[in-house]
Amino acid sequence: MDWSLVLVSQGIETTIKQPAEDGGGWALLVGAPDYERALKTLRQYHLENRGWPWRQPLRWPEAHFDWGSLAWAGLLVWCHWFSGGHPDFQNAGILDSAAVYSGQWWRIFTAMTLHADLAHLAGNLSMGIVLFGLAMGRFGTGTGALAVFLSGAGGNAVSLILHDKSLHGLGASGMVMGALGLLAAQSLQPGDNSRGSLKGRLSGVAAGLMLFVLYGLAPGTDISAHFGGLMTGLLLGAVLVYMPVWFCRSARVNVVSGTVLVALIAVTWRLALTGIK
Repeated sequence: MDWSLVLVSQGIETTIKQPAEDGGGWALLVGAPDYERALKTLRQYHLENRGWPWRQPLRWPEAHFDWGSLAWAGLLVWCHWFSGGHPDFQNAGILDSAAVYSGQWWRIFTAMTLHADLAHLAGNLSMGIVLFGLAMGRFGTGTGALAVFLSGAGGNAVSLILHDKSLHGLGASGMVMGALGLLAAQSLQPGDNSRGSLKGRLSGVAAGLMLFVLYGLAPGTDISAHFGGLMTGLLLGAVLVYMPVWFCRSARVNVVSGTVLVALIAVTWRLALTGIK
């Protein structure tokens, strides 16, 4: 495939021929008039790129998308719909720094399920469903969802530390950035120390930071919560990538993680609605 791209970039038309049934390899066909120029171009390509270890095996398993992320989306949609007719519901769960400092710690968690308006909700769902699904597919349905939720809470905690006591925040964007951090941490997967391995490890983290700059620095948003979520996701991801894949995807482990997640959401919202400290 790379040869074909090189030749096309030089104006040489190519055709990729599939392997024959007898087990032959792939073939690249060029017109007879272009044959000599094609050989010269490919020789120059290999000469200029020798010693460049761009073909390296991935240290993480192939990507899987977990449609369980739709359940997360459904929860956010329901919370937004319910809060529209019950203003007290949103007031009870919003991230109010003064209330948190007075002892209502649960707002760090409940605020992640609330949104200011439909556009705010749609913006988080558009990216969140994809990133959540990939994170849950990599680390397990329950384990990945719990890690994302805790990453969002970490983002809210960072926002509380960096802001004064007039902070009022809500939204799942910290969780979205947390899912991005979890996925970026895959490049930290343990591997051999072959040439270029350090560059490969840092490339995933760098890509995550670039996406954060693109999506997490939007004006009018809580950038500190976004950055805190990303960093918390990276830290949790750096721990999870050292776990065996079978452990992360174990049914028992994911049931336990999912139960902890559901209990955390239920308990924090019960405290929010009843005012129990």
